[in-house]
Order: sequence, then C-alpha cells, then structure tokens
Amino acid sequence: MSIILKRNFRASWMLKACYSSSAQSGDSAKAKTIPKNLLEDKQTAVLQKENGAIFDKRPFKIHLDKDKTYSWCLCGKSKSQPLCDGMHKNEFLKIKQRPIRFKVEKSGDYWLCNCKQTTHRPFCDGTHKQPHIQTAVK
Repeated sequence: MSIILKRNFRASWMLKACYSSSAQSGDSAKAKTIPKNLLEDKQTAVLQKENGAIFDKRPFKIHLDKDKTYSWCLCGKSKSQPLCDGMHKNEFLKIKQRPIRFKVEKSGDYWLCNCKQTTHRPFCDGTHKQPHIQTAVK
C-alpha cells in the first residue's frame, strides 16, 4: 500500500511540475490539469497496455486545433514525432503499438508526451522526469 501512495504522490508532483503555471504570487498561481482526449472513449488507448520506445526525455509543445483529429505516435519510431507518420505499418519492424487518435476541447498549445510512458496518452503527465527515463536517452 505504501508503494501505491508513493507512486501516486510522485505522479501528482510530476504533473504539477509539467503543467503548473510559472506565476510567482500565491493567489494567481493556478495548477493546470492534464487536457482530456475527447476521443478517449472511442479509441483503444487504454487497451494498448505496452508503452512504446522512449523517443525523448522531454515533452513536445505543439499548437493543436479544436476540430481536428490527430494521431499521436505510441511506438516511438515515427520520424515526425510526436505525431504518427505510419512507421508502425512497416512489417519488418514488427511493431505492436498503434497510434492514439485524439482531439482537444479548445485550440491552443499542448504538451505531448515524447517518452511514450505517460498514463494520460497522448498528454505529458511528467513521467519523463523519472530517473530510468532520464538515463535511457542521452
């Protein structure tokens, strides 16, 4: 039970570090939440238990439009990271993961996960700050 509490605390801390405001005053600093994938209930992101290859140890900031559907690369092999370019279809690579389709509630800048280890696919939740991910990519 203590392991679960430590893991939840660590995930909560990493989330605040990745999405928190940089404002200095106590009242004006508002913690941001991880955006919601509007297609989450229609896609199989939760059914793909395996994570892809770690591409980078930092998230990628990208401007996304409200009414557009995107495909986030889960396998980590795409040359147009963080979005999918179809590399998973190469039969010689034998990649099991498929892209995660997603939409956002409003247009704006979002942080997409590049370590491919997030639990809130495709959005960064701070998992990249864990030591084993930081040492995996030089």
